[in-house]
Amino acid sequence: MKYVHSQVVTEAAKKALFERGVSLEEIAKIVFEMQIPYNEGLTMEECLDSVEKVLLKREIQHAILVGVELDRLAEEKKLSEPLQTIVESDEGLFGVDETIAFGAALGYGTIAVTTFGHLDKNKIGIIKDLDTKMGKGVHTFLDDMVAAIAATAASRLAHRLRDLEEALPEEEALIKEGEVVAK
Repeated sequence: MKYVHSQVVTEAAKKALFERGVSLEEIAKIVFEMQIPYNEGLTMEECLDSVEKVLLKREIQHAILVGVELDRLAEEKKLSEPLQTIVESDEGLFGVDETIAFGAALGYGTIAVTTFGHLDKNKIGIIKDLDTKMGKGVHTFLDDMVAAIAATAASRLAHRLRDLEEALPEEEALIKEGEVVAK
């Protein structure tokens, strides 16, 4: 059995995004927009770091590679009919693109899933650019994958913020009758 090293898959997923005109910074901008109402001190650097961390997950990487490959094959008219026309036109009732992206987002909980739904419906930032590039390439799968990456990166930040809010330094907390009480 042949083995593909994790770093090779990570770099291939990032390269696939880059070659399709998607920068990690553009995804981070969406993450920032989604999370700034809940985290006043949030920085773009934190958002970019979260995007990069999400891209280390195999489920995300595999979904990117599959989706981008299907988009490329549709551009080259190498899919069989009727799939060729369905993917090329991003037919409204075709839900496989969302299903793959949704599956990738599932690993980050309900926040990621609901955020993905919001981004899929409202097409923010580069997601909108990808979705509306009629005649400039096929992005049937890519727009949904970018939404999933942004949603999972935003979810990751939301969970980390909650963890930080709930954590009290030992010197500032007392254990009293089974409860943690701040001094």
